[in-house]
Amino acid sequence: MQHPAELSPLGKSSAYVATYSPEQLFPIARAPKWAELGLTAETLPYQGVDIWNCYELSWLLPSGKPVVAIGEFRIPADSPNIIESKSFKLYLNSLNQSVFDSREALLAVMTKDLSAAAGKPVEVRLRTLDDVAAEGIAPLPGRCIDDLDVMIGHYDSPRAELLHCDAARQVEECLHSHLLRSNCPVTGQPDWGTLVIDYRGAALDPASLLAYLVSFRQHADFHEQCVERIFLDLQRLLKPERLSVYARYLRRGGLDINPYRSTETVAVDNGRLVRQ
Repeated sequence: MQHPAELSPLGKSSAYVATYSPEQLFPIARAPKWAELGLTAETLPYQGVDIWNCYELSWLLPSGKPVVAIGEFRIPADSPNIIESKSFKLYLNSLNQSVFDSREALLAVMTKDLSAAAGKPVEVRLRTLDDVAAEGIAPLPGRCIDDLDVMIGHYDSPRAELLHCDAARQVEECLHSHLLRSNCPVTGQPDWGTLVIDYRGAALDPASLLAYLVSFRQHADFHEQCVERIFLDLQRLLKPERLSVYARYLRRGGLDINPYRSTETVAVDNGRLVRQ
């Protein structure tokens, strides 16, 4: 079956338009992928956000002088659409030779355009390079499981049966791994990421979690859908009181995508990791 992104600019030669062009944005409905996971917009067992960071953002002042900034975009996890990443980059490139009277004027335009594409309000921040530099590299919470000595032989698709837990033992813990990798469903390019799992529930076997995460290594899907699949597989296994799954992916073309899914409403940190 044709992937919805096949109709997008992804994997195709594209002309780079350098003047404001909101029509570059290509929405992709979340509903078909939710349906694959047995979900609908009304039955989502999580809340959350997709945080996008843009490191190649520039526009012109009325004087003709360029400005650079780092953009942060927060798209609600229950928005009707995701925004295809290459179309997002083409849109951002279209700002490069466009004049905006002020930072506030650009902020208003981007908020309007991105919210229209996502189908729900998108939060937009424009940050100075000094602000981001001052924050430095964020430490990861919890325990890293990457040094566990495990035998792994499955790389083709996510395998929930690899996950194991001790249902008789309830724990509260946070685990993370830098070994998450999946592939773009259209171009086949690898998407590298770090995953953080924070939960209270049946004790998860960390070695089985590592084998499970590595089974995504040749799986073709977008970042958002990979995180949602991980959330659902863990929820079914652990039956947790609370569960959060947060992926911090590496940037491509100046954009990184960081999906967060949780049973709770929390303020999501956007601290930059060492590989980002």
